[in-house]
Amino acid sequence: MTSIPASGMRLVPDMPICQQDLPLDWYQPEFQRYAEEYLALPDRLPATVLPWMDGYIKPALATLGDRVMLLAHYYMGGEIVKLVERYGGHVADSYELALQAVRHPEVKIFVESAVHFMAEAIAILAAPDQEVWITNPKSGCTMEMLAKDAMIEPIFDELRARYGDELMVVAYMNTSGRVKALAGKTGGAVCTSSNAKAVVGWALARGKKVFFVPDRHLGEVVAGWCGLGANELFQWGGGEEGARQTVAGLSAADRRRLDDARMVLWGSFCGVHTVFKPAHVAYWRARGYRVLVHPECPKPVVDVADGAGSTRYLWNEMLQAPPGARLAIATEGHFVRNAREQAALRGVEVVNMADIPAPEFAAIGCGCATMSRNDPPHLVAILDLLAKGRAPDLNRVLAGDAVNEITGTRDRLPADERTTIARDARRALEKMIEVTERAS
Repeated sequence: MTSIPASGMRLVPDMPICQQDLPLDWYQPEFQRYAEEYLALPDRLPATVLPWMDGYIKPALATLGDRVMLLAHYYMGGEIVKLVERYGGHVADSYELALQAVRHPEVKIFVESAVHFMAEAIAILAAPDQEVWITNPKSGCTMEMLAKDAMIEPIFDELRARYGDELMVVAYMNTSGRVKALAGKTGGAVCTSSNAKAVVGWALARGKKVFFVPDRHLGEVVAGWCGLGANELFQWGGGEEGARQTVAGLSAADRRRLDDARMVLWGSFCGVHTVFKPAHVAYWRARGYRVLVHPECPKPVVDVADGAGSTRYLWNEMLQAPPGARLAIATEGHFVRNAREQAALRGVEVVNMADIPAPEFAAIGCGCATMSRNDPPHLVAILDLLAKGRAPDLNRVLAGDAVNEITGTRDRLPADERTTIARDARRALEKMIEVTERAS
């Protein structure tokens, strides 16, 4: 059984425990009492916040015992990743998170401080006696918001009718279970940034025409890693634009390009990663920094960087850097801030690649606001309510659930439809695991 290693992140006395204080009406009604107490605390320092959290979480964990596992993704804002580890939980990338229900059948309750699609991936792979709960169901992903199932399904149906069994969907982890199910229907797989090359290479080796959803930049990067040229790719639209596009509406030349393409890329993207430019790489390299980037960055950035890989890759590169090393990292801002703090303890300097103190560089490295909607009151509330048997059903995650990131309302499918989605999405996730483990 493989366990998640500790991240090495630490809480220190003068470290503020917050990413931002959310307005009270951003909390579910059942959570507002906890949020009021938190907002009334005189400061956000560990000496103040931790005793308040301990008063709820320690009794809750004593009640829940070994049945519960706390999880968080590296990207979560503020100090929530450190807090999850403080209470015995684990921080990982999306691939490791997805595997936890399979690797830990003895755990019956997973509580995830991460985005909804990550929690749903665990729920899809979970056994019937395992439950998955999310601290904040409104925690989402802008890339996934531009790749909803209702947007993708029209072109999926057209492509499948046009290419039949030749078509295979590879769905990035940053998609709902409903989209992952499209991959399962075609015998395809899910991928993450840590295994995308292996998964796409596996699909191409079978002579398949790959419909890669949803990240156009990761798709272009991985296509290059797999030896494809730009002329072998066809760029579809993203979001509502992609939903309105049709094969019939293409010019004759574009239809020929579509037919000849080995990969069709859905056109959504991560707004955080598109701020990075090749000029940022050149700036930091000229000053002696090793430049490491996430492959959701545009391909021209990845092509000129010193290294590219998943959050786990970036974190490990920081941990393994020798004292005196200087790293410029291009990814989500909260991750880089945490990496910078931990690197400093090891005598390593880390900077956010977009934070350049020069007027010609207007962009600054920012954190993902939708991903970071998990904070101390959310964690405290869900654990206390779970221990008391009163956790809101909105926070329970089942396969096929769709949550509006703005309103927090949920669309839950009827049982028969949910079973079908879970079956097809699970098939795609299991294929990802099979391909990844074979390649490792």
